[in-house]
Amino acid sequence: MALLNLGVNARDAMPDGGTLRISATRESVRNPRGILKPGHYVRLSVADTGLGMDEATLARAAEPFFSTKGVGKGTGLGLSMAHGLAAQLGGALTIQSRQGVGTNIDLWLPISAAVVDDGAVAQHPFKPGKASGVVLLVDDEEVVRASTADMLEELGYVVRSAVSGEEALKQVGEGLDPDLLVTDHPMPGMTGVDLVRALRKTKPNLPVLIVSGYAETEGIAPNLPRLTKPFRSAELGASLATLTASR
Repeated sequence: MALLNLGVNARDAMPDGGTLRISATRESVRNPRGILKPGHYVRLSVADTGLGMDEATLARAAEPFFSTKGVGKGTGLGLSMAHGLAAQLGGALTIQSRQGVGTNIDLWLPISAAVVDDGAVAQHPFKPGKASGVVLLVDDEEVVRASTADMLEELGYVVRSAVSGEEALKQVGEGLDPDLLVTDHPMPGMTGVDLVRALRKTKPNLPVLIVSGYAETEGIAPNLPRLTKPFRSAELGASLATLTASR
C-alpha cells in the first residue's frame, strides 16, 4: 500500500504524462547518512518525471496531512504513511526533487540478519473465501478503496463501496443493509467517526472497523476498533473476524 500511495503521487505529478520507474536495489551504508544508520538495506525507489517540488514544499512533503492536491483530492497521508512504515522498521524515507525535472522517493528498509522461522511466518494465515456478509467500504482515496475492496472480496465478503460518508448514508437510506462497516477516518466532509455515529442511530449493533493512517488519532473514540494503514490482507481478515465473533 505504501508503494501504491507513492505511485499515485507520482501519477498525479505528471498531468501531461511521463515516466514512472519503480526499482529495488541492495545498498550498504558504511557511514551515518542523515537519519540512516550504518547497515545493509533494500532500497525501494519510486521515481517520476513530473512537476517536481520547490524547496518549501520538499521540506514539508512527509508531514501528516500536508498535501499539494487541493481540498478533496488527497489526504496528505501517502508520504507520511510510507515514512512511518520505514521508520517503524528502523529504516528511512528520503526524497530528491527538482521543479520541472521530477521526484525520486526512496524507502530504505534494513535487511535482517535473523533466519526466518518457517513456522512463524504467518501467525494469521490468509484463508480466502472463508468469510461472509456484506461490507460497506468507505474511503475517498480511489487506490486505497480499490485495493481494500480486493482484499475483502478475496476474504469472501460482498463489498459495496462509497467515496464519502454522505454517499454511504445515501446507499443505506436506499435499502443497503450492511453486515459490517469498514471506513477511513479523515475524509472531506463527514469523517469516518461521524459516519459511525449517524449509522448507529438506526443500526446500533453494526460492527465497525476504522482504518486510518499511522499518524491519525484525533477524533477516533478509543472504543472503536481501528486498523492502521498500511495493512496486510491477513491483518484485515483477523480484525473483521474478531468483530464478527464478538457479536
